[in-house]
Amino acid sequence: MNTRQRLQVSMKNEPPCLPGGKAHASLALLLGMVIGLPAQAQAAPALDSGDTAFVALCALVVLLMMLPGLALFYAGLARARNVLSILMQVFTVVALMAVLWALFGYSLTFSDGGPWQAVLGGFDKVFLAGVGTDSMVGTIPEYLYILFMMMFAAITPPIIVGGFAERMKFSAVLVFMAVWMVINYIPMAHMAWGGGWVLGLEPQDFAGGNVVHINVGIAALVGAALLGRRQGWGTSSVSLAPHNLTMSMTGGSLLWVGWLGFCGGCALAANGFAMLIMLNTMLASAAGTLGWVLVEWLHRGRPSMLGAVSGAIAGLVAITPACGFVGPMGAIVLGLLAGPLCLWAVEWLKPRLGLDDAFDVFGVHGVGGIFGGLFTPLFALPLLGGQGLPEGRTLLEQSGVNLAAMAFSIVYAAITAWIAFKVAAACCKGLRVDAEHERDGLDLNSHGEIGYRDLG
Repeated sequence: MNTRQRLQVSMKNEPPCLPGGKAHASLALLLGMVIGLPAQAQAAPALDSGDTAFVALCALVVLLMMLPGLALFYAGLARARNVLSILMQVFTVVALMAVLWALFGYSLTFSDGGPWQAVLGGFDKVFLAGVGTDSMVGTIPEYLYILFMMMFAAITPPIIVGGFAERMKFSAVLVFMAVWMVINYIPMAHMAWGGGWVLGLEPQDFAGGNVVHINVGIAALVGAALLGRRQGWGTSSVSLAPHNLTMSMTGGSLLWVGWLGFCGGCALAANGFAMLIMLNTMLASAAGTLGWVLVEWLHRGRPSMLGAVSGAIAGLVAITPACGFVGPMGAIVLGLLAGPLCLWAVEWLKPRLGLDDAFDVFGVHGVGGIFGGLFTPLFALPLLGGQGLPEGRTLLEQSGVNLAAMAFSIVYAAITAWIAFKVAAACCKGLRVDAEHERDGLDLNSHGEIGYRDLG
């Protein structure tokens, strides 16, 4: 199906994070610009204050989702001597990604790439050139669209921090993230949302199962392999246990709140469809919590707070690709299945891989994202309460498309992460802090500060 034909596809099957969103003429406007329809054939956008207020609120809660949400969640999982190091990495990477997004990321993701449009956008809006207070994307100001998509660009890279936590040089973290943003996130986002070839496949991935979760899960696994295990990993002589699960629960709760805006805001409109997305997101997380806790309870004899929070995040990850395609009951089933599956990945798969993915980025984001992407077409069937498949496609065909998009994401994520880590190693004379600094903690040795007294 070519781009012109996609204009005829039912709105319920459109990709979500395109400028304009659900039930707005802006989809036709955007695709009209991509394929070169004359101006008079494109719908003229008009500001909608309700849509604008809704998307602005979603952008703000996504910011809370990472600062302080993700930062606190990860910091609680670290040992006391590394708390400030984790907070610093997440906080600074968010700031770095925001600036890079404004300088060139938005342009290379969402402007016309000309002959390389299939894989990358163009330079028309570098430094946000040509964007003004009157610029519109659908029914919201373009500045707001830039801000909302900036939140996606800012929260995705710091998730990878959990894979190499407590042992990577701060300078190497920054170099890796900048390179990874350029060679991975921007092309991936363009291919999926900005008019690239993955968008043309029409996979059912509503809010970034491939671009965000599978992508970071694979990158974290590559990082864990390249940096090696933390000192004492897999032994009883050194405790790598989280130092403050109260902090992790607080951060995880903020992740849950922010995820409603993360997914719901992709509708780019304050309407019933956006509310369905938010309801689906809420229910999948709740079900993921229950699924993880119940299986852990049966397996270990008692449930844990960390398990409850991890289950909630597993449900959120799994619903991310599916939230705009399934119904509430399908969201519950997805969450109930995702929780135990990710528990299995953390408890059984991780030790057998032998890779010290410190905060289980692959086990939760990678495995949960793959699961959600695989089962989205099934639960999108109207028979199961879903919104349906793209016009003319069978369940088998759509599942094949989703699988192909995920397979590409896995391969591309692995290659680009390896390159970015190697560039960082070359620029910073290695990726890993020396053994003494790692043993004493990164807070004092990397930042000259002490956040918590280490009693262990």
